[in-house]
Amino acid sequence: MNFAVVASLAVFIAILMFLFNQQQKQNTLSRLVLIGLVTGSLFGLGLQLIHGEGSDVIGQTLEWVGIVGSGYVGLLKMVIMPLVLISMISAVVKLEKGGSLGKISGLTISVLLVTTAIAAMIGILVTTTFGLSAAGLTEGARETARIAV
Repeated sequence: MNFAVVASLAVFIAILMFLFNQQQKQNTLSRLVLIGLVTGSLFGLGLQLIHGEGSDVIGQTLEWVGIVGSGYVGLLKMVIMPLVLISMISAVVKLEKGGSLGKISGLTISVLLVTTAIAAMIGILVTTTFGLSAAGLTEGARETARIAV
């Protein structure tokens, strides 16, 4: 680990300390996420401008920065399911009429099916536009099997 990597990590730690300081100032979560997004983008842009694309310094820095990033994403994944479940349960409990539950359920399932259909159409459109196929996936599986032997 050379001086440039250590300096980049020091800047990253300074950004984390700045974000923690902003949290102590009672900023809202959405504002903190926006501040983190902007400072992280500026940090990445600065790394690219200083060290150039594909630099070893950037690769080594991102190995360490990735620890914080993957931990944050893992914590978000852990929190999302209970939040969704609790919000669904509280919405059902707050319903005044039991008959409206069927209507709301039907609407929810309809929205889910429509958004899934839209996502499928976008996937088909991108696949046909760029001529993508699953050949690369099977080739990757063959390579993995060959290496394992």
